[in-house]
Amino acid sequence: MGIIQPVGPRSRAPQPALNPIGLRRVQRYLLPSERAVIVTRRHWAVVAVPVAEALLGIIVSGIAVGKIGDAAPFLVNVIALAAIALVLRALWRVVEYWWDWFVVTDSRLLLTQGLLTRRVAVMPLTKVTDMSYNVSMLGRVFGYGEFVFESAGQEQALHKVTYLGRSDVLFAVLSEELFGEQGIVARTRRRATYDE
Repeated sequence: MGIIQPVGPRSRAPQPALNPIGLRRVQRYLLPSERAVIVTRRHWAVVAVPVAEALLGIIVSGIAVGKIGDAAPFLVNVIALAAIALVLRALWRVVEYWWDWFVVTDSRLLLTQGLLTRRVAVMPLTKVTDMSYNVSMLGRVFGYGEFVFESAGQEQALHKVTYLGRSDVLFAVLSEELFGEQGIVARTRRRATYDE
């Protein structure tokens, strides 16, 4: 993926965290005055377990059906249906993964999820009082991490975002947006100074 220029009125240096496909898909959730800073899918590890379970289910069911043979046709059908169910579940998760996006604008955090029922969790950047960046041992190996967002005394719709690929790059971009010279904290301070 190439470097994409940020969209919006306050465009700065090119950001490596904007996915053009995702930007088109989430555009309807953005306000005209917002500038997208991060638009990314979650890491493929989010679908690794269902896909591994489906592959293991196919292997185990193939071995079981081979051993059972024609001795118990009803049991063979049940095993085959279970394997098909695991494959369909894995396919569903992969399709959902393809449509889910994590978005950071210059004013909000968004996490879009779901295929049939679309859920969009939103948190204003001004509500973020604390942010944790966590990378597990597997995350270090496969290149993903998670963000945990805290707000003053209340549970938000968007609290934790797991399995974010290139999380080190995303952390740097998000930190710049929150705490940099042009970030939300600096803008809030400037507004407070002008109001006095």
